[in-house]
Amino acid sequence: MNTTRPCGCKGYRSCVVCEKEFKISPQDVASFDDYEEILYDIEGTNEKLAALGFNGIKVIPDFISEKEELLLVDHLDQIEWDKSQSGRRKQNFGPRANFKKRKTKVGNFRGFPSCTQFIQERFKEVELLEDYRTVEQCSIEYTPDKGSCIEPHIDDCWIWGERIVQLNLLSKTYLSLVPYTGADSRYNLKDVSSYPRVIEDNNVVHNPFVGRVCEEPYRFSSNPVQEKVMVKVPLPPRSLLIMYGAARYEWEHAILRKDIHNRRLIIAYRELTPPYLPGGDQAEIGKDILLQAENFADDLKLPAKQSEDLIESNSATLKQYDIADSIKTSATVNQCAA
Repeated sequence: MNTTRPCGCKGYRSCVVCEKEFKISPQDVASFDDYEEILYDIEGTNEKLAALGFNGIKVIPDFISEKEELLLVDHLDQIEWDKSQSGRRKQNFGPRANFKKRKTKVGNFRGFPSCTQFIQERFKEVELLEDYRTVEQCSIEYTPDKGSCIEPHIDDCWIWGERIVQLNLLSKTYLSLVPYTGADSRYNLKDVSSYPRVIEDNNVVHNPFVGRVCEEPYRFSSNPVQEKVMVKVPLPPRSLLIMYGAARYEWEHAILRKDIHNRRLIIAYRELTPPYLPGGDQAEIGKDILLQAENFADDLKLPAKQSEDLIESNSATLKQYDIADSIKTSATVNQCAA
């Protein structure tokens, strides 16, 4: 079915809802049944994975507090959620990008919800995120009743830079990574060898915002992993994931249906590739996008249907922090809504 279904799925992608309605075979990962699973230790050395050339994962537990998480989720739930594929919902904030024509422009992008500003401000405390300039922010919802998941993929490399960041909310899950063995024409991977590498030995070596330029490009492994292995990275609630290097460019990442047991939200962040940053041949376009990305709006309109049930259910928990009243007040004044 190539048409978009009422649930938001189309093509080979499906969720529990359309699988039942249209008698579609469940979207599954049976092709990975014979893969060896290797658990990533977020506090260890991961020597077995290092021997495979796997690197580029950092997980920071408790990047935000439980109080901040509850407030944040409450505000996000006052913003209109859009249907997405494979049982997900999303909220997108960023420039328009045509991946086929490789063109981007500001479009209607005017910044990010003000309730998320503190997260980007806190990025400044993380060395790996030195001068990380978010230009796309996407909230994504996963729920077990819809069979939410996302298939193995690599984020496009034409416009999205080396560091991919995610804030995980509400429930734990795993990020699953498998070696990518396809052509470099997919995901615009062939562009990567023309970019200066941003991180080396866990240090930021390319930062055009301060005039620090790295001449060395990212170099793909000369011996790509051929083994059938799947790396399982634990993602606790409130943790921050930073993905770069081999994990970013040489392994596909996914969220499997079997790893979603409760409602889970993430906020995904992306930066621009070097051509769109100072000194790059597309820097003028990038400058316009970066300018809009400095904005955080608190006067955007709430959707016509307010999620009062969500506000009430969250308030019961928020009362332990004596902040439930402030949540309802902020909803009334239309704070952080789109």
